Amino acid sequence: MSKAMKFIILMGLVSLFGDITYEGARSIVGPYLATFGLSAAVVGLVTGFGEFTGYGLRLLSGYVADRTGRHWLMTFLGYSLILSIPLLAFAQYWWVAAVLIVAERLGKAIRTPARDAMLSFATKQVGRGLGFGVHEAMDQIGAVIGPLIVFSALVGYSYKEAFMVLFLPALLVLLALLATWKLYPAPQRFEEERQESEIKGSFLLYSIFVFLSVVGFLSFPLLSYHLARYVDLRLIPLLYALAMGVDALFALISGKCYDVIGLKTLMLVPLLTPLTLLALQPTFAGVVAGVAAWGAVMGMHEATTRAAIADLTGVKKRSTAYGIFNSIFGLAMFAGGAVLGYLYDVSTTGLVMFVLAVEFAAFLVILTVNKNI
Repeated sequence: MSKAMKFIILMGLVSLFGDITYEGARSIVGPYLATFGLSAAVVGLVTGFGEFTGYGLRLLSGYVADRTGRHWLMTFLGYSLILSIPLLAFAQYWWVAAVLIVAERLGKAIRTPARDAMLSFATKQVGRGLGFGVHEAMDQIGAVIGPLIVFSALVGYSYKEAFMVLFLPALLVLLALLATWKLYPAPQRFEEERQESEIKGSFLLYSIFVFLSVVGFLSFPLLSYHLARYVDLRLIPLLYALAMGVDALFALISGKCYDVIGLKTLMLVPLLTPLTLLALQPTFAGVVAGVAAWGAVMGMHEATTRAAIADLTGVKKRSTAYGIFNSIFGLAMFAGGAVLGYLYDVSTTGLVMFVLAVEFAAFLVILTVNKNI
């Protein structure tokens, strides 16, 4: 096994523990916030703002990482805020819970551009799609385990105990990250600068595609808010675990396809996204199908769309590019969370029509990107 792949696997282990922590929590955030008496619109707004924070501020953190070259420092600072997840066990007011949720997302904003840039250096040697696919698959193994742990905790205990049990994986994140840094203190050596150091012009059009495709994508907290009305609350973490398992599988498949056919792979995103709306059906089969489709789309977003960024930018602007990309992603999630939450309260038909319209637009844009490239 090459050193580059070993580095990717070790960073995947870091993400695995991280996902056990925050994905375990995210599987119950929707119904947890509902215990404070919040409406779907407020839940969508809170979680949407959290995602906007987690993505929007990556523009700044990516720029800082490129300017200072301190990729590891930014990564450590970001991961330290994951400790806010177990602190949710002690939240007595909804606004305290909201602050902690946003704090964890802030940590993700700080660490992700620098971490993804380091990963992209290594993927140059093993294949962009495969490298990010392997990382995302390991990431999603944690995303399966986390909800299962939360499910087990909820069988006999309350939300408080479910959040408290996540302290251990949060601690393991930092220990695994420390070990990886010790072994690979300079991952930028994996990729030499053989292309222009600036961001390519097609990056802008690609960013428009990302925005449109994400605006029409239901967040899982909003989806779980809906599911809490129709299924046993204890089943929601299991459904989330299903989504994460499908996510891992599609990350590997779409990543490998990207290495073969490039950006054409992403045409599947706007085609599959409307299928997530099956989860809004009052049948269990519809819920399972919709949740599985949600996992498939998320897997492609987390693996293949990230792989494409590395091919659209040079090494010296890589963290900045990931920052821009993730800021656009976060803005879309914030806008989508607010709009879809409002439409859910007002008109399900309007929600469906909105999703179909923006995903059709996204499909047209990715067709144009492929023609240009």
